[in-house]
Amino acid sequence: MRKYIDFNSAWTFTKQDYTERVDLPHTWNAVDGQDGGDDYFRGTCVYEKHFYPPELKNERLFIEFQGAAMSADVALNGKPLVSHAGGYSTFRADMTDLLVAGENLISVSVDNSVNDTVYPQRADFTFYGGIYRPVRLIIVPEEHFELIKDGTPGIKVTPVVNLTEKTAHVTVETWHNAASAEITVNGVTRTVERTAEFDIPDVHLWDGIDDPYLYTATAKLASGDEVTARFGCREFHIDPDKGFFLNGRSYPLRGVARHQDRKGAGNAVTDEMMDEDMAIIREIGANTVRLAHYQHPQHFYDLCDENGLIVWAEIPYITYHMLNGRENTVSQMKELITQCYNHPSVVCWGLSNEITFIGKKLDALIENNRALNDLCHHMDKTRPTTMAHISMLDIASPVTTIADISSYNLYFGWYGGELKHNGKFLDSYHALHPDKPIGLSEYGADANPALHNENPEMGDYTEEYQCVFHEALLDTIEARPYLWATHVWNMFDFAADGRAEGNNPGFNQKGLVTADRKLKKDAFYIYKAHWNKAPFVHLCGRRYVKRTGDTTKIKVYSTLDSVTLYVDGKKYAEAKGKYVFNFEIPLNGTHTVRAEAGGLADEMTIQKVSEPEPSYQVIKVERVMNWLEED
Repeated sequence: MRKYIDFNSAWTFTKQDYTERVDLPHTWNAVDGQDGGDDYFRGTCVYEKHFYPPELKNERLFIEFQGAAMSADVALNGKPLVSHAGGYSTFRADMTDLLVAGENLISVSVDNSVNDTVYPQRADFTFYGGIYRPVRLIIVPEEHFELIKDGTPGIKVTPVVNLTEKTAHVTVETWHNAASAEITVNGVTRTVERTAEFDIPDVHLWDGIDDPYLYTATAKLASGDEVTARFGCREFHIDPDKGFFLNGRSYPLRGVARHQDRKGAGNAVTDEMMDEDMAIIREIGANTVRLAHYQHPQHFYDLCDENGLIVWAEIPYITYHMLNGRENTVSQMKELITQCYNHPSVVCWGLSNEITFIGKKLDALIENNRALNDLCHHMDKTRPTTMAHISMLDIASPVTTIADISSYNLYFGWYGGELKHNGKFLDSYHALHPDKPIGLSEYGADANPALHNENPEMGDYTEEYQCVFHEALLDTIEARPYLWATHVWNMFDFAADGRAEGNNPGFNQKGLVTADRKLKKDAFYIYKAHWNKAPFVHLCGRRYVKRTGDTTKIKVYSTLDSVTLYVDGKKYAEAKGKYVFNFEIPLNGTHTVRAEAGGLADEMTIQKVSEPEPSYQVIKVERVMNWLEED
């Protein structure tokens, strides 16, 4: 019987000449990686733990690291145990033969220093160091399912759905060192050497957010070792003109992107924090999430399975191609696919992100992406590949044709240009590549909830301009049903220590929610109005209390089609419309403003002042920041 032992408490952490006791998960950049100094510690730190191993009876003892950033060298009792390059995937090692009687010492050197072999190295987010995901010991019999190769779960499930016959054909593959395995799916058990096939009649489909039904496959060995995998039966395809289809019906993918970190915790987030993230994503009404720009914790993929979120999964092959980094892109992709294959939520593998941003190694990066594309198709014949291109990449570039489906990161109206240019760009690509699906992988505008502007303009970092931006982009998206998927950048503000603009240094502020998850910006509610059918009414501008002028603009977001505005307890106006309701009211003192719709209400207080607060600043927004230098 397989046993799991928590191994997270009482580690000794050493950083240069500083030592302390810590529990895992832990990162050494939770503070300096979020303060905007562009100087957070990147180097090698050491974690050590003394322990007495459990008694083993014809068993083996493995250690599992679910994430150690960015590279790790593990030693047991002074002897090398395992090395791993890549900060976002699970890796394991067999400790059995290096154990000694009595007290043992495990030592883990973790390194997030600058190098030219391990991705990521340049990007607009903080590369936290540390053993920032849980560690556990695994006891298995001598005959057991594979644990080492690419962090495998030991079991791989491939369902193929026939929508016409309402059936699914399920192939279950296993890896182990025994003579045979007993595999069970949907109440049917087969004893096989490695692989078994099953047919599920009257199949219950995994149907996105409407009905994310999950089956379970179980594999057992005579030794007692057992592994399970949840899986979902679904069919999807992508049409270049009509977008994404799930189980035979049009299912436009409209959602958000997510970084895993959080203010104050860095990337050492807990399951409870991830649960909260999922609840917020569900509240906004998204049906897809791009998990950027690396492999996320298995707990979050499980949440996506359970909640029906369609997932774009990718590796951190980002910003520029490193000549010495190819091997690492391959190993990280192997781990991503091996560890995430069974999740029905995952529908595509992301090869790279903005990989042509800087550098002049076009031939090399094309070859690298093609190799990754071939690898994905070799390992997984059921899912397409995709890439996220930067807007400066010419739509005729050969890079755009490498992956099965394409997407662009577009910021016209924020990083220069005009809002209307986003739609024109997408239409141009669609016209040039009519047989190639195209999506919008990133789009957004930074907003600091402390900054406001009655007449918002590009680059002012106000909530008001963020609303203008997203209202326009929603119109752009809804007018283009050919877009296979769209992902707001970003669901949450996230740490980018190289940033110092917007009066909130250390964070990319394009999130619809702040990095501590405590405040939903006004733009959050325009998406909730479009995507979540539950009735609500929201007054924008509640943090914009002190205002000047004889009149002021009031904006309301709602799923209802009629909103009534009250000023100081008196009915002021009623407006009919869809999603967005605009008013203008006299401003001559302190006012209570109330919006009502369908028996729901929202209220705020505003005040006229003679001089405007220094509440906003128009900032020259540069797409290339000081952490990016021409190669």
